[in-house]
Amino acid sequence: MVALRKRVSMNNFYENKDYSSLSEKVYRFLRDGIAEGRYQTGDCLIEMKIAEELGVSRTPVREALKQLELEDLVSSHPNRGVVVKGLSDEDLQDVSTIRHLLEGQAAYWAAERVTPDQLNELREVVELMEFYTAKNDIAHLVTLDTRFHELIYEASGSRTIRHILASLHHNIRKARQSSLTLPDRAPNSLAEHVSIFNAIEKKDAQAAKEQMEAHVAIAAGHRPSE
Repeated sequence: MVALRKRVSMNNFYENKDYSSLSEKVYRFLRDGIAEGRYQTGDCLIEMKIAEELGVSRTPVREALKQLELEDLVSSHPNRGVVVKGLSDEDLQDVSTIRHLLEGQAAYWAAERVTPDQLNELREVVELMEFYTAKNDIAHLVTLDTRFHELIYEASGSRTIRHILASLHHNIRKARQSSLTLPDRAPNSLAEHVSIFNAIEKKDAQAAKEQMEAHVAIAAGHRPSE
């Protein structure tokens, strides 16, 4: 069964043992905060304050901030420190374009290469999407949407596609969550995911590619203005 969570919290910062180092945990915590909107564009990330909040030394925080700067999610300013850059409208449009180019290919390969276990997990995710769409539970739907796409990246068998798309998909989490609150978007998104799953289940690679490209295009068109 797919593990579900509504939000990143201080508790699961301490509980999550999946990361190889403390600096990686801090990095993931801060990156999630930017993606989910807990840290807004223009916010200052103060090294000492973050270290105190997370109960760690300043060294892993400093390393995490350097990694975020390499990814262009924050920038260093002599008088202000480290400032959140976030994603501009142009950035989001670029992400949509790249996803449109690559996600269709990922779905194509997934239809050809998906394993029985991956197909079963995709089915479970779709069933849970149906359940939470009926409840209009947006937080769970965003988590399930992320897992659905991650499974397709994994099933594609391409490490390059998996790394690129997983990062892009994560970084637009806030926009995805906002779009699902728009009228009729959640049930329509469910129908799109079902169509993609059905094509992969039938091993119809071309249909999977076309359905995924349509889904990405529709999702981009439903991104609300901020």
